[in-house]
Amino acid sequence: MTTSSPSSDTLTEGIRIQAAAQYMADESVPADQRFLYAYRIRITNEGTRRAKLLTRHWIILDANNQREEVRGPGVVGKHPDLAPGESHEYVSSCPLRTKWGTMEGSYTFQREDGTQFQATIGRFFLVPSAPPILTT
Repeated sequence: MTTSSPSSDTLTEGIRIQAAAQYMADESVPADQRFLYAYRIRITNEGTRRAKLLTRHWIILDANNQREEVRGPGVVGKHPDLAPGESHEYVSSCPLRTKWGTMEGSYTFQREDGTQFQATIGRFFLVPSAPPILTT
């Protein structure tokens, strides 16, 4: 992925996280300041040790610099446990009060020996001009 792309691609301790968002025009109501974005995350274990996703932490900024933080267990109700070479992909959504914004954050992973680490989710952009991530 290029630096001019609205997506992100980060690698932390062998865990690669790729993120991209798509504007959902049919589900947005700009007159009511409701803009909905779908985002796709792909988590790949490129390391040599198993890692299980425990929690998520999102930082969402809208165009007015209003910050929202979201913390919780797993991702969309799951706790992917990835052996080396395995991937997990999911799609979720994010509502905004402005036409554009950004998301970034981290996932807490745990190794088989009990050690934990934070895998960075690089900043990606919620913008109407982003290329489609969803197939119809």
